[in-house]
Amino acid sequence: MAVKEILIYPNRELFKKSIDIEKFDIHLHTLLDDMYDTMSSKDGVGLAAIQIGINKNVLIISPVNQDNDEQHKDDLIEAINPIIIDSKGEQLYQEGCLSVPGFYEDIKRAKSVKVKYYDRDGNLIEKEFDGFLAVAWQHEIEHLNGHLFIEKLSIIKRKKFEKNLRSKK
Repeated sequence: MAVKEILIYPNRELFKKSIDIEKFDIHLHTLLDDMYDTMSSKDGVGLAAIQIGINKNVLIISPVNQDNDEQHKDDLIEAINPIIIDSKGEQLYQEGCLSVPGFYEDIKRAKSVKVKYYDRDGNLIEKEFDGFLAVAWQHEIEHLNGHLFIEKLSIIKRKKFEKNLRSKK
């Protein structure tokens, strides 16, 4: 297993649309393991393969245990070729991103999502998530479609973000 470099905005690779996985093999398993090691090393809760420069429809989400605020690998969600098939409600949630380090903003998202995806062994799963996990799914699937959460900012907040980014260089 290996910790990979996370691509940082404005890297153009982050805007590529990911392609579906066709083989559920050792290469996929290695990618998933590397993604977990990478995400864990940065204290993240989700990671899309495109964030480490791999243009594949693969994401992981590591839920935080509500009782002790910890993450456990046993709870890890590995999703291959995921799609949101339904969404309901609305919520505002403060998001951050490993590809946009140090920036957090309230983003409006669906309150619950129903997703369809494959696990690492090619088993089809259909499941509903709400609250934080619904946010995480929407955020990571946006990555797979070549988008970042900062694109959801109002024009004024986006200009402020871009100005702050330029001043850091």
